[in-house]
Amino acid sequence: MSITRLLVANRGEIAARVVRTARAIGIKTAVLRHPAEVDAPAHAIADQVVTIDGPTPVSAYLDIGQIVQAARHIGADSVHPGYGFLAENAAFVKALDEAGIIFVGPTAEVIDLMGDKVRARNFVAERGFPVAPSAIEDDNPGDFVERARAVGYPLLIKPSAGGGGKGMRIVREDARLRAEIETARREGERYFGDGRLFVETYIENPRHIEVQVMGDGQGNVVHLWERECSIQRRFQKIIEETPSPALRPGQREEICEAAAGIARAVNYRGAGTVEFIYANDGRFYFLEMNTRLQVEHPVTEMVTGFDLVAEQLRIAAGEPLGLQQDDIHQTGHSIELRVCAEDADADFRPAIGNILLMDEPAGPGVRVDSGILEGGKVTTDFDPMLSKLIVHGRDRAEAIARARRAALDYIILGVTTNLGYLYAILEHPRFGFGDLSTGFLDEEADALKRAPDASSTDILLAATALSDARLVQAVESVPAIYRMMGGWRN
Repeated sequence: MSITRLLVANRGEIAARVVRTARAIGIKTAVLRHPAEVDAPAHAIADQVVTIDGPTPVSAYLDIGQIVQAARHIGADSVHPGYGFLAENAAFVKALDEAGIIFVGPTAEVIDLMGDKVRARNFVAERGFPVAPSAIEDDNPGDFVERARAVGYPLLIKPSAGGGGKGMRIVREDARLRAEIETARREGERYFGDGRLFVETYIENPRHIEVQVMGDGQGNVVHLWERECSIQRRFQKIIEETPSPALRPGQREEICEAAAGIARAVNYRGAGTVEFIYANDGRFYFLEMNTRLQVEHPVTEMVTGFDLVAEQLRIAAGEPLGLQQDDIHQTGHSIELRVCAEDADADFRPAIGNILLMDEPAGPGVRVDSGILEGGKVTTDFDPMLSKLIVHGRDRAEAIARARRAALDYIILGVTTNLGYLYAILEHPRFGFGDLSTGFLDEEADALKRAPDASSTDILLAATALSDARLVQAVESVPAIYRMMGGWRN
């Protein structure tokens, strides 16, 4: 097989990131665009832009028939799904297979298996990999509540078809069990069209550690080490790093080899991630496998030097895996910040507005994967993530210092962002010590709210370059400046 023309069935920063690698290795590229979208980096650098439409912008990106037809229309021989939207949709893969178009990712069968949390858990457990104690509704719906109680509190309820933290409920007392089960079932039906559930032991103050794997579907699998993703808000990651500050060398090798073993068991093809819950006593348990490229893949690229998208494209074209495990080493430390249009002072309410001024940080070890352009418009049509700020240092201390400096230097005016909040996390002593857990943000909520927006002065100076009307809008887009000035209009 060969790949000569690639359609990226996604948008924002990941579309631009895939296009850059594809063009660098000589592949023609096309990206999608809904009429409601404004210009974005991917539109400027792709060879072709294909318009798709639907009742809402998101529905257009989920329209399998329309996207397959778009690929046929432009003569694309391959489709890269990015992440989100149709990236883990087995029906999409089957439709592309039927059209004779290469899907840059695993087979539909593997996506089906790992996309069902219960089937995936059983598959992993049957092969001797560690899973947390649990009860599965499908085994006997009639006594599900009783079996859940027997697992012991605290419990974590999950939709069988879930992902992204949606529908997950923590239960600490028996009086709440039945109500939380019903709430989780309704959320599973709403988000995934599937109300089936399972429960498992909830590990208190756990860390979330995941392992990047790569396979060629021909029996060859490697891991590219782990990432720590414990800084989460409502089960959504906002800061990721590698290596994990929690793991000793022997533990690191054990968890990474377990991930590679799971990938081998399904004869995995392409880039994937095996996620684990890591307990305070050093035990770890399989959580799920994401059968796609992850948002946080750049930190792995920074410490290993490998371009994961390039490897995806080579494998999709039928080439054997070009990596040997002994060739993959971690050098230094990398941290990624997810920059989102949201107001941390208003319970992280999504923000909207026009990008009046934007100045991205630069310098040694700094990378920005952006999905926005100055002059663009941010709406609530899509996920609020605007860009990813990634840094690399010789060690964790240097990476944190570079991340703090880069967050200060990153100026986005016209729409409220979480940059000040991210900076506050980086400044927190517990983060510096590596004392992390998935409950960190809740536990330190008051301290993080009290932290000032460290970039206020730099942003205010940058804002003076704007006209009077744009200056008012820009200053109001940065809550810390607005408070500092006692309310702009006052």
